[in-house]
Amino acid sequence: MMMADYEIELVLDEAAGLGEWDEGQVAVLQTAVSATLHHQQAPQPAGLTLVLTDDVYIHRLNRDYLGVDKPTDVLSFPAGDPMPGMASQSAYLGDIIISVPYADRQAQAAGHNLMAELQLLAVHGVLHLLGHDHAEPDEKAAMWAAQTAVLNQLGLHNITPTGA
Repeated sequence: MMMADYEIELVLDEAAGLGEWDEGQVAVLQTAVSATLHHQQAPQPAGLTLVLTDDVYIHRLNRDYLGVDKPTDVLSFPAGDPMPGMASQSAYLGDIIISVPYADRQAQAAGHNLMAELQLLAVHGVLHLLGHDHAEPDEKAAMWAAQTAVLNQLGLHNITPTGA
């Protein structure tokens, strides 16, 4: 789906057995991604892929690419620079992978609904694609402030970033 000058592809991992997602649910997540890109003044045109999957798949990615042998809520894989001579007209920012079952457990623990948690994780993932990190206290403060600002724009005033 194109949102302004951002192409946001949402992929539902069929093997994960996530069931049917209606257009409204998809639009909510794409809006969260677009709002983050706009808030961060990401280059336009640009695109990314948001993959909704399960704990098994995200566990494998986390183990194989980050050396962490357990599932997690969200992973971001920045695309990197285009190959010389192969630059496209729009920048591909990368891929965001979210485990829906993991997100559901976090939502229940936090006392809000799954769609709110998925929006938080989508925002978090986009910020990572754009270079944010939370390894150091000052980085975390900046990233959490950006997340909170976008979540407030989305009307999710009661959703706060987790402590990760």
